[in-house]
Amino acid sequence: MVADALVYHPAISHYQKFVATTLGRDKTLRTIQYFSRFLAWYLYRTNHSQSTVDVFNGVKKNFGSVRKAMRLTKFIEHFKLAAVASDSKAADPIVKYLAVGRQLGYAFYMLLDNMSYPDVAGIRKFQAAARLQKEAYRAWFFGLSCNVIAGLYTLYNLRIQAKKQQDSADAEKAVEVKKLAKDASTAQLQLLSDLCDLTVPSSALGYANLDDGIVGLAGTVSSLLGLYSAWQKTA
Repeated sequence: MVADALVYHPAISHYQKFVATTLGRDKTLRTIQYFSRFLAWYLYRTNHSQSTVDVFNGVKKNFGSVRKAMRLTKFIEHFKLAAVASDSKAADPIVKYLAVGRQLGYAFYMLLDNMSYPDVAGIRKFQAAARLQKEAYRAWFFGLSCNVIAGLYTLYNLRIQAKKQQDSADAEKAVEVKKLAKDASTAQLQLLSDLCDLTVPSSALGYANLDDGIVGLAGTVSSLLGLYSAWQKTA
């Protein structure tokens, strides 16, 4: 009876739906990858043995390689999303072009990242791999920057709309105010996630002097936010 209660519990069904999605698996692996990056830095800084540090460096490297494999050909999806965003007629022009920029940035990031995969996986080593990875980071930085600007612009517009609704004496506007507040909360979480993610290409490209501790923690936070979002989508 206890076993049946566990097997058929709604949480178990939700978990199965979650792990059945590529997004759910990727966000789980990403959380482990970046937290391992932080732990490797922390253990090294606190004078733990190199063998202990190497364990977490190994986890970081191996999980990163698995995630690269999971992203193979994913650039096609982002090129399609860029085309869809470009063809949109009703969207705010600023949001529209930022969406196109974001998707193109992600698409070229995925494409260049895929091209460097044979070197990372040890299938075939070649000198251009490091250059390809650097250009991939540039594309990712561009895509994230577009999303950060879009997030700030969205929050600005939501605040203006919320102020107009609050100034209105119509009681029916209460539902709209709640919706705007929910949209603002979603936009804030996405903005926080994007700002955390920006630490990764910024550090790799030398735009910011960030150590693995900061990058690892920031990546863990953005991964947990993505994990939460993916979990909610499969509810």
